[in-house]
Amino acid sequence: MEKRQRVLIVEDEKNIVDILRFNLRKEGYDTQEAYDGEVGLALALQEAPDLILLDLMLPKMNGFEVCKRLRDQGRSTPVIIITAREAEKDKILGLDLGADDYITKPFRLPILKKRVEVALRRGTPQDKGDWQGYDDGFLRLDFTALTAVRGGEVLSITPNEYKLLRVLTSSPGTVVTRRLLLEKLWDKDGNFIDDHTLTVTVNRLRSKIEDGTHTYIKTVRGMGYIWTGAAA
Repeated sequence: MEKRQRVLIVEDEKNIVDILRFNLRKEGYDTQEAYDGEVGLALALQEAPDLILLDLMLPKMNGFEVCKRLRDQGRSTPVIIITAREAEKDKILGLDLGADDYITKPFRLPILKKRVEVALRRGTPQDKGDWQGYDDGFLRLDFTALTAVRGGEVLSITPNEYKLLRVLTSSPGTVVTRRLLLEKLWDKDGNFIDDHTLTVTVNRLRSKIEDGTHTYIKTVRGMGYIWTGAAA
């Protein structure tokens, strides 16, 4: 029997937890719930859920801190932030800290369900027939194990970032257009990401894999990006 995917809901409003639990279980997912940030982080680290739905305004530890600590621990579990905070600066901060998506309340359940489906699909390793990684002696990326090492240091890379790296490294020295990245990284129509968020994701990834002497992602203004490393 196929194992059911498990979603951790970290939310302090019980009515929202009840709605999410009911609808996710109806879709065939198992759920766990936490009503404050400290318990949410502990469950995320101990239970290794397949996806986390994370509120920002939580007791004891806010959602930004939960996400940061999760990534600092090297966990790449997909995280969808669900919050009433609509400011662009909050969305950028959440994505900078490693969240994979950002949904504002009130949300429509069909949209939430689709975003959960897409996030879980992105977080699942690809078939072994696909290209598996990149290694130039300084940067090593394993797209099956979802591990990344730079100069001996283990990196915290999100599922979105791994997918971005997979696309870029598969065509070294070639311009990969922003449109193609939107299609490859999210759904085929690019419905779940905007152009600005793609820029934030690329910049965040650069800060992780590059240093003063190693540059891997070159921007081609008005077009897209080039992977400047060697072929995998």
